Amino acid sequence: MLRSVLLTLAVLCVFQFSAGVPAVAQNWAHWRGPTGNGSASTGHPPTTWSPEKNIKWKVPLPGLGSGSPVIWNDRVFVVTAVAGSGDRNQARSQTQLQFKVLCFDRSTGKELWQQTATTATPHQETHSTNGYASASPCTDGQHVYAHFGSRGLYCYTMDGQLKWKRNDFGQMITRRGFGEGSSPTLVGKMILVPWDHEGDSALYALDKATGQTIWKTPRDEPSCWATPLVFEHAGKQQVVMNGQNYARSYDLETGKELWRCSGQTERPVASAVAGDGLVYVTSGYRGAFLGAFRPDGAGDIEGSKQVAWTIHQDAPDIASPLLSGGRIYFHKGKSGLLSCVDAKTGEFHYQTQRLPNISNTYASPMSVAGHVYLTGRSGTTVVIKESDQLQIVAVNSVGETVDATPAPAGNELFIRGQEHLFCIAQ
Repeated sequence: MLRSVLLTLAVLCVFQFSAGVPAVAQNWAHWRGPTGNGSASTGHPPTTWSPEKNIKWKVPLPGLGSGSPVIWNDRVFVVTAVAGSGDRNQARSQTQLQFKVLCFDRSTGKELWQQTATTATPHQETHSTNGYASASPCTDGQHVYAHFGSRGLYCYTMDGQLKWKRNDFGQMITRRGFGEGSSPTLVGKMILVPWDHEGDSALYALDKATGQTIWKTPRDEPSCWATPLVFEHAGKQQVVMNGQNYARSYDLETGKELWRCSGQTERPVASAVAGDGLVYVTSGYRGAFLGAFRPDGAGDIEGSKQVAWTIHQDAPDIASPLLSGGRIYFHKGKSGLLSCVDAKTGEFHYQTQRLPNISNTYASPMSVAGHVYLTGRSGTTVVIKESDQLQIVAVNSVGETVDATPAPAGNELFIRGQEHLFCIAQ
């Protein structure tokens, strides 16, 4: 019986989980969760909190970073970039920085270990609201992987011992010095590393045990900040990547391009989601695009039956869409204006609804236990019901800037603020 349950979980999840893990739902191993869609299948974190209510613990974080926390069993991992002076403003400047991985005890918030992956002076400036540790880490329960872009990819044991590193990718030159931030994706024996910039762009598949390259696929794409999404279709796994020129799908095993479709806007950031036989790709800078694709096409599928539907208004920019319960939730541009569409048809359930105390968004929506959590840069999180109508449940705040996507794990919610890491629980 146990064997059949574990096999079922292995099929349903993008990541490989070991039999020693008590329950997949208790972990949040990737910034978009186990499905890559931003949703958790089980767990019941609080829907209400404040600086004085339902804060199990909070701990100060050194430096600056907007990578989301990831959780495995009793450990919580975050990344950060720390200036020698300790000044967070200095952590946005081209000064010498320490690029760190931190591990905290999930129960108490006690720091268990920290490692300095590398010390380096960034070669290019970054956006005034971005830092140099914007990619989220990921873990498979055996190792944790921290991606610092041009500063390299680092693999640690769960106890903080460096196993391998790759710092030979080169230097990214991003559009207008906006900075770096694409997160890697774990799947099976691989870790997928996106590398889109103003130079030679590519998608890498590395052996997660050694860091060696399994395949490298060149991409004729300029800067893009999306994270690869892995999903299964007709018994084979595909990797979907956003891009300014095309949304593209690749064969996971070989890296060969399977299909592509144009229509995106400039410098895409949002990552794809997939479910019920469709893949959704969106971008919202200097235009708006949200497209639903059937993943059984080949070559250029623009204008074909493989394009199920498209929307050319109110699409998200920085924040990725959420796919949950047959609905897609997304912000307009970087604003707090929320829309919800039917995932099968693209018909709006509601459109550009204003959320209390949220005017600017970087964090992506996420869902758990029939609720959607929507977080603004103000530190406000509005919780709504998963429904065809906008129904606000609560308006909460941690009292400081939040750019990272919150991470639910079991009955807890982890929020990485600009100054603290919060564990929210009853």
